[in-house]
Amino acid sequence: MWLTNPLKAFRSPSSASARLYERATRVMPGGNTRITVYHPPYPPYAARGRGATIVDVEGEERLDFFNNASSLIHGHADPDITAAVARQLELGVAFGMPTEAEVALGELLTTQISSVEHVRFTNSGSEAVMMAIKAARAYTGRSKIAKFEGCYHGCYDFAEVSLATPQDLWDAADPPATAYSLGTPREVLENVVVLRFNDLPSVERLLTRHRHELAAVLLDLMPAQAGLITASPPFLRRLRELTADYGILLIADEIVSLRVAQGGMQSALGLRSDLTVAGKIIGGGFPVGAVGGSAEVMAVFDPRPAAKVPHHGTFNANPVTMVAGLTAMRKLGPETYQRLDRLGCALRAGLAQALEAAEIPGQVTGAGSLFRVHMHRRPLSDYRSSVETPEERTRGEAVYRGLLERGIVVTPGLFGALSTPMGEGEIDACVDAFGNALRDL
Repeated sequence: MWLTNPLKAFRSPSSASARLYERATRVMPGGNTRITVYHPPYPPYAARGRGATIVDVEGEERLDFFNNASSLIHGHADPDITAAVARQLELGVAFGMPTEAEVALGELLTTQISSVEHVRFTNSGSEAVMMAIKAARAYTGRSKIAKFEGCYHGCYDFAEVSLATPQDLWDAADPPATAYSLGTPREVLENVVVLRFNDLPSVERLLTRHRHELAAVLLDLMPAQAGLITASPPFLRRLRELTADYGILLIADEIVSLRVAQGGMQSALGLRSDLTVAGKIIGGGFPVGAVGGSAEVMAVFDPRPAAKVPHHGTFNANPVTMVAGLTAMRKLGPETYQRLDRLGCALRAGLAQALEAAEIPGQVTGAGSLFRVHMHRRPLSDYRSSVETPEERTRGEAVYRGLLERGIVVTPGLFGALSTPMGEGEIDACVDAFGNALRDL
């Protein structure tokens, strides 16, 4: 086992984490600047990391299966990435000119993702999604988009519609367009068609009805927010046929799923999108996003002689991010993806066996280096089937706390991602801690 004693020091009211959180509440709403790191009463605060291990301000070590929302595919303080960044820091961190590093990373991405011929960089996945939607509107001359219920694509108003549809609205024949943030303009909701993931009859009906209005369909092939449920091949084939027939661009959100295989989930599932959005691992641990696609569609950004979609950004393609991302991606050869896939399969199987041994209802989803534990056995096909009951949520939160106290970091929703420094020992430690956490329920 990774640990013999539970780690609970950060839970003490006098802990360094507690004191930091109290300071944070004085200068940040809720004591945080991104909601994903908050969990009551306060989170452990990180001090440093190395490889697969993260150390909090109490000095307690944990195996990091969160990896900063799956972005750190090489774990913490990777020596190759650190060396590349250190060299760049001596040369300069940002210029009002392009650099060779952005060209090199662009070349690598267009080589690895078959649907991407041209690419543009942003500073976040949210920005990349926004620019993809703007590109689709400019290319098609249409204003509406379609997206799938319960799927997260960042914080752009149009992309977060129906991210969490209230259950009292589930009886509607078609998913309603609902606001995620208070104050979302009605006009935003009126310009988003909401689809059911893996529900082909519904998708065919809605795309046909709105075919003359839709610029794009925004799709995550294995949406993390909706349970890491994979799109079925027949569903994908028909969706691709419909969008092509109706002149609707298909945008593949690979911000998380690019780490599943070289070329992303598209390569694994045999899909060719019109636009692809990437982020997380392509920045080597630094803020990044990218939108890419065919040269014809991406030409809307071309400033020669005037861009149909003007695209600015002071820190777009800054050389620190570009050299970090280039180093990270060059380290991900086919054999590395295969190794992560083997470890991911072993972890998912081990977690499922632990649930069975504990006789607790549950199942494990995911692919490649991604996993998610569900505290129920309902058949999973879309967002609604993955939504937890209050009882399931309570069990999941208890397991999360049990893992954290046993030295394993995942999300409160029991989502996680592997990193290349991990091996069989880390997999065994996670499964061991999970089994012990289940026994405490």
